[in-house]
Amino acid sequence: MPDSYYEADIERLTQLVANMFSRVVQHNDRLPMAQQQKPTRFHSRAPPNITVNEYLQRVAKYGSLEPACLLLLLIYVDRICERNPSFTISSLTVHRFIITAATIACKTLCDAYCTNLHYAKVGGVSMQELNSLEVEILRMMGWHLVATQEQLEQYYFTLVRQDPLLVLHSELVAAAASGGVGADPAAQPPSSELTGVPLPSTSC
Repeated sequence: MPDSYYEADIERLTQLVANMFSRVVQHNDRLPMAQQQKPTRFHSRAPPNITVNEYLQRVAKYGSLEPACLLLLLIYVDRICERNPSFTISSLTVHRFIITAATIACKTLCDAYCTNLHYAKVGGVSMQELNSLEVEILRMMGWHLVATQEQLEQYYFTLVRQDPLLVLHSELVAAAASGGVGADPAAQPPSSELTGVPLPSTSC
């Protein structure tokens, strides 16, 4: 993987972020009900019939998410959970959280972004619901929306290093120079194939 997140393939980066969300969901879904939070605006009655990976691929593609926006989703999780310890990312909350956080991230970082109506259609919620969820996340984060370049890079490095099949380019070069992993091309792990999820028009 490239050393800079903004040079990363958007589909692969989306996959890494989705994998992180999936691990968090799997962990939190195993918690006893007594430890999980009371129903919030983000709760579904039942888990949606679309995986976290499929949903995030859909949002990233049709919401035109930039690499920094994807990383900001994870930063928002940490900020919200720090300020709201009872909030849990689970199979019942993750989908609404993703589409709402993605909407806010795009508005925060991008010079041009889509309308809430477009994001709502991409996320499978009504515009009224998305508006309410947006206000709720802003409140839960205390309107702390931006991230530094260093924070974005740190989250990116962590994502790459947690994937056993990936390595940062600089670390691969260093390993090859020292005669370690990477010196023999045959020793490199196979790259994973990513699949997209068809959806409506990408135009805003």
